[in-house]
Amino acid sequence: MNYKICLLPGDGIGPEVIACAEKVLRALPLDLEFTRAEIGFGAYERLGTPLPDSTLEKIRLSSATLFGSVTTPPAITGYFSPVVRMRQSLELFSNLRPCRSIPHSSSRAGIDMIIVRENTEGLYSGIERIEDDGNRAITERVITRKGSERIIRKAFDTARQTGRKSVHVVHKANVLRQTCGLFRTVALEVAKEYPDITMYEMLVDTCAMELVRAPEQFEVIVTTNLFGDILSDEACMFVGGLGVAASGNIGADAAVFEPVHGSAPPLVGTGKANPIATFLATAMMLDYLNEKESAERLRNAVETCIADNESTPDLGGNLTTSQVTERVIGKI
Repeated sequence: MNYKICLLPGDGIGPEVIACAEKVLRALPLDLEFTRAEIGFGAYERLGTPLPDSTLEKIRLSSATLFGSVTTPPAITGYFSPVVRMRQSLELFSNLRPCRSIPHSSSRAGIDMIIVRENTEGLYSGIERIEDDGNRAITERVITRKGSERIIRKAFDTARQTGRKSVHVVHKANVLRQTCGLFRTVALEVAKEYPDITMYEMLVDTCAMELVRAPEQFEVIVTTNLFGDILSDEACMFVGGLGVAASGNIGADAAVFEPVHGSAPPLVGTGKANPIATFLATAMMLDYLNEKESAERLRNAVETCIADNESTPDLGGNLTTSQVTERVIGKI
């Protein structure tokens, strides 16, 4: 089957790691057609917008999209987060963050969880204002029944499809009684449709503590936008850190996969950028396309490189970005 893959290199080390991912994809026995589109601060400087309409259209027309990173500039009038806008415009409501142990001393053993984060509303809804002559700033937190139901259903479906038996619904309904209260109510309703999956409730502060104490207990965590953003970054530090953290932004009609590490401007051109998170995001993309065998080949190649200490300096190795890429391709 032919797949159209949209590449969004973006800013900083984004172009470097996306170029590496393209090389890896071309080494797999797949029929791929690549296109590129603009996003980020560089796009803003060139085109006057960090997220052109043409980029959204290319994503819609593609089988899947692989995204590098963007640089967040200082406060600029008229500038907006292209990542948040992309997620909302394309209704990429589900952010999936796998956290799985790797064969490395920085990783705890026995961890294999997926954090399912609502991706389009909550405290990232973008409804903010200044009052009282600049002395009072207000952000509105928006939680809807529709948004809650589809992300909670996604979490239970993910558990079922991956052979997991439990879902932790994380909220703060004891304080945020209306917004988290609605999220919790919907979770209790949806859970009844999945008698084979055990639902646990957990307050977000307790979850943060339990992730530190015993991350092995979690299989699937589902939560709201800001909570999921924080907890997923916390969790990745138990399995190698941001250099190996990947995520998928998935909606009904489009999907964008990305490393989590950001644009890392000091690493640009140094050869020290770790491409592994991008490779793992690429494997997630292949899973989404139902190319399971290629996804596993890529993941196995990455894990073998990590186990053999064929890695960039952040994981204790001495290879460059391109050298790690060549080793992964060799193992594929």
